[in-house]
Amino acid sequence: MVDILLTHSYHLAYDQKQVRKMQPYRPLGTLYAAAALRDAGFSVALFDTMLSDPDMEFRRSLAHHDPKIVVIYEDDFNFLTKMCLTRMREVAWHLTDAAKEREIPVIAHGSDATDHPELFLSHGIDYVLRGEAEQTLVALCTDLIKGRTPTEIGGLVCIGDSGDATSGDRALSRNPDWTTLHQPPTDLTDFSSYRHAWKKAHGYFSVNMVSSRGCPYQCNWCAKPISGNKFQLRAASVVAEEMRQFKHEAGAEHIWFSDDVFALNRHWVQEFVSEVSQRAAALPFKIQSRADLMTEETVAALRSAGCAEVWMGVESGSQRILDAMDKGLNISSVRAARQRLKEFGIRAGYFLQFGYPGEHWSDLQETIAFVRNTRPDDIGISFSYPFLAPFSMSACGHNLGRNATGPIAMTCASCFKQSIRAGFIVLSAMLFTQKSTPGLSMVRASRWPRLPSNDCGTRYLFWSRLVKIQMQSNLSRRTRVGRLG
Repeated sequence: MVDILLTHSYHLAYDQKQVRKMQPYRPLGTLYAAAALRDAGFSVALFDTMLSDPDMEFRRSLAHHDPKIVVIYEDDFNFLTKMCLTRMREVAWHLTDAAKEREIPVIAHGSDATDHPELFLSHGIDYVLRGEAEQTLVALCTDLIKGRTPTEIGGLVCIGDSGDATSGDRALSRNPDWTTLHQPPTDLTDFSSYRHAWKKAHGYFSVNMVSSRGCPYQCNWCAKPISGNKFQLRAASVVAEEMRQFKHEAGAEHIWFSDDVFALNRHWVQEFVSEVSQRAAALPFKIQSRADLMTEETVAALRSAGCAEVWMGVESGSQRILDAMDKGLNISSVRAARQRLKEFGIRAGYFLQFGYPGEHWSDLQETIAFVRNTRPDDIGISFSYPFLAPFSMSACGHNLGRNATGPIAMTCASCFKQSIRAGFIVLSAMLFTQKSTPGLSMVRASRWPRLPSNDCGTRYLFWSRLVKIQMQSNLSRRTRVGRLG
């Protein structure tokens, strides 16, 4: 018997696109929660849904561990597991049902649960933890195991005596001591399964880790339900030591640093390089960062530590659109970063975003030309669209004939199904009317057949294909078109 069985709701086999890519990673956020619970004296086990069947195998895990509490704790560091997929919700409901058959209380945490706690509570989950939840998870589990009624726990949402959802004294919990947690426990991960999947698909074994949590930048389209604009950085020596352990003890041949923004502190980077060198811990690794952080000093240091690939949030080749995004980035910085990375033999990838409010066909053409001229090694394309909530349109309100307020957000395809009725009319007005985007007049909404409202996604996908064709016709054959959507 264990005190707490941790799990999460992302199962790779349910995501056929990611099955084709076959790049599975252990659930870091879930494992940091395990570290916090262990530090507090709890016994824990992990059912890792990434490669394990969430149906029969989870039930066997329940029978084997006989936990007092089940915690569905999503990985806040992996973009795949924080995208609020409806399929993940279904898995969460299924995991909850299996636990409830044994009358085990269930706690949930994640981006989706943070945004929609009442929905999770309505499907049998007893408690939802919002925000950075390691400390509040420990507090809640302590109360439950000691038979106390949880009170005054920040970020906690549960059903009160009135039958309605009630929350603690803080809407979102914060964990300022995250960097002091022990590193994610390795004994809870079946590395042999991950190693087999990676070796079979790619010929090498990649492991994920992080040096930081959060992002202090304030791009106005970015949803940050867990950490907001808060940024925390682990000690360089601790990160280097973890890297050494993976290299020499786990047989890792590659590292993915899944930080939102790596190399934010240039002094930290220099210290990190020194610590890696002292431990002979250098491995090829991939990071996500910003172009304006890729100074010559930083790029040289990253290369010496083993950096092989840098993905940058370029978003657009139009300075007008970058300014509208509050990106705080100049096109010239991207151009310079691309050249520096090339000179040091580091692959450069661009994250691009199409469909930002106010973007015209001329802006898209600028992006295509910029990609063609700078020749990144890879690109990943996402499409932005509004949530159900009102969103800001100050840059292009005249095109829509309306004034709206609130955040802009880029989300996953499953959320698109929910926001389609409220959001697609607005998006199509931006992208498909001849007035706002002359270059797309050939696919104006007026030329589409009439479709039921729940089939509007067909129109969205039609535009996705059009842009992909346009990109491919303008790019060198040497540049690969990355993921769409």
